[in-house]
Amino acid sequence: MVGVELLVSLVAVSMLWGITNPLLKRASVGIENIQTTNPALQTLYEVKFLASRLSYVFPFLLNQLGSVLFVYTLGHTDLSLAVPLSNGLTFLVTTVVGRCLGEETTSRMTWVGALLVCAGVTLCVADKTRQ
Repeated sequence: MVGVELLVSLVAVSMLWGITNPLLKRASVGIENIQTTNPALQTLYEVKFLASRLSYVFPFLLNQLGSVLFVYTLGHTDLSLAVPLSNGLTFLVTTVVGRCLGEETTSRMTWVGALLVCAGVTLCVADKTRQ
């Protein structure tokens, strides 16, 4: 995999991860109310809680599709490019989608961080495509 195909794959991974992160967070609200003293039962009840919600299962499956695509892409590209690009863009997409879904936790410093991540990813891509 080279050039444009690589970038498209990594952007797809970032989109799948970044869009599903806030959806998973939203769908898991209420899991903190499950309380048992047995750790095995706690885990079982939490898995049952999440698996019984289609609003959690569908984004989870899309997120895992992103993970499969990421592993496939890692086998065909330079690790030092794939990881910062996919993780940086995932952070940015998660921030934007979370904000669009009404999350109020996006501070000015988060946006500054997102801009710095974009700048860093751009430098990584520019350096790797130049070689």
